[in-house]
Amino acid sequence: MPTERFTFTGHDGHELAARLDLPEGPHLATALFAHCFTCSKDIPAARRIAGRLAGAGIAVLRFDFTGLGHSGGEFENTSFASNVADLEHAAKALAARGMAPKLLVGHSLGGAAVLAAAGRIKSVRAVATIGAPFDPGHVTHNFAGALDEIEAQGVAEVTLGGRAIRIGRDFVRDVQAETLADKIAALDCALLVLHAPRDTVVGIDNAAEIFKAAKHPKSFVTLDGADHLVTDAQDAEYAAQVIAAWATRYLALRPPAPPPGAPEGIVRVSEADAEGFLQDVNAGPAHHVLADEPEAYGGTDRGMSPYGFLAAGLGACTSMTIRMYARRKGWPLTHVSVDICHDKVHAQDADSRGTAKADRFLRVIRLDGDLSEEQRAKLMEIADRCPVHRTLEQSAVVETRAA
Repeated sequence: MPTERFTFTGHDGHELAARLDLPEGPHLATALFAHCFTCSKDIPAARRIAGRLAGAGIAVLRFDFTGLGHSGGEFENTSFASNVADLEHAAKALAARGMAPKLLVGHSLGGAAVLAAAGRIKSVRAVATIGAPFDPGHVTHNFAGALDEIEAQGVAEVTLGGRAIRIGRDFVRDVQAETLADKIAALDCALLVLHAPRDTVVGIDNAAEIFKAAKHPKSFVTLDGADHLVTDAQDAEYAAQVIAAWATRYLALRPPAPPPGAPEGIVRVSEADAEGFLQDVNAGPAHHVLADEPEAYGGTDRGMSPYGFLAAGLGACTSMTIRMYARRKGWPLTHVSVDICHDKVHAQDADSRGTAKADRFLRVIRLDGDLSEEQRAKLMEIADRCPVHRTLEQSAVVETRAA
C-alpha cells in the first residue's frame, strides 16, 4: 500500500510524526489509529490493521504521541488528556486535507484515548478498541513500584518493555482521575470492542465494562489466544479483518462508479506474504477473500488457488444462469449444484489444431426438483449460455499496463 510521511502540530506545539497509509484504489474514508501506551505507530498490529483498512478503501493515519517514536516533545510532560488532545489535532490536520476521520481505532491505552476523544471529533461515525482499559488509571500498575518516587520527585525513570522511560507526576494524576463511563455512554457512533480473554495486561473484565456502558449499536469480538500486544500475525490479521468488515457497515462507503467496460468494478489483488504466495483479493470495499497455493507448491493453503477461483467463476455463473432461466419460466427447480474439475488435454482432443495442451473444465450439474425430461434438457442447454462459459470458450485479450 502507498504510505506517506505526515507531520502535524501536537497539543503543545511540537511536531508529531505520522504515517498516512493510502488505498491503492479509490479513497472512500479515513481512519485514525491510536497506539498502545509507550508503543509507536509502527508496531505490527498497527501496520496490519492499517493495511487491511487500506485494502478496503480506508486511508489510515497512525502517529507517535508527543515524546514517543519520532515525535517531538518530552513524554514525561504528557498526560492522558494531552494524548486525547493530540488525537484532536491529528483529526484537524486530516480535515484540513479534506480527509476528516470517520473511524477511530485504539489499542490498549490508545483505545481509552479514542473513547475519550470520539465525542470531540464531529466527523467520527465508528470507534473500535483493542485490549482497552475501562479505567485509564489501570496503566499505572506498570510502574507501581515507582509511584511514590514520581509523586515525591515529580518524575521517575521506569523500565517498560525492556526500555527506560520517564513518567511524570501529571501523567499519573491525570490517568488516575480520568473516568470513561459517561463518555462511553454519550458516544454518538457505533462501537466495536475487541479483547483477548487471556490478556494478562488488561483483563477481559475491562471489555465487559466498556460494552456495558455503551449504547447500541455496539459489538464485541473475542480475540481467542491473542496476547495484549496482538503480536501473533494471525491474531493481528483476524482483528484487522473484523475491523475492516465491521467498519464498512457504519461508514456508508460509496465507491466511485466503475470505469467503462468493467460494470462490476475493479478486483484488486495484493501480495500478503512475500515469503509465500498468499494474496489479498478485494472486489470493492465489501468483498474480501484470500488466494494461495497448496503447501506442496510452496504456499500456505489459506485460500483457493488461482485456477480454483477460475473454476468457481464458471460454476457460480452456470448456477446463476440456470436459476435465472428456471425462475423466469416458473419451473419447479428447487436446487442447483455444479461440480467443476479442471485439467489439461491435448489440443486435438479439444477439437482444435496443434499439439499443445488445452484447458478442459469438466462440469457436472445437479438439478433438483420435479422437472420433466424436457425441462432438464433445456436447463442443461441453458448452462452453455453462461457468460463465463462463453468467455472461456472464446479467445480473450489481456492488456497489461504499469501502474
